[in-house]
Amino acid sequence: MKEYKKSVKITDGNVERALRKFKKKIQEDGLLEELRARETYEKPTTERKRKKGAAASRWRKQLRSQQLPKKVY
Repeated sequence: MKEYKKSVKITDGNVERALRKFKKKIQEDGLLEELRARETYEKPTTERKRKKGAAASRWRKQLRSQQLPKKVY
């Protein structure tokens, strides 16, 4: 497991800004997604099915973006 050392310095006593920066760093690392994935066990077949469905939806989205617009009469 990776070791994460994320920290943000608080300047001018602005805790809200530091918290936003911290959340952004954690989001970029994908730490929350990893933790959520580790919370429960997912069977390998279920994981494959989920990933295959996500790939299919990405493919459909790509095809939609490449289609010509519908004719408007």
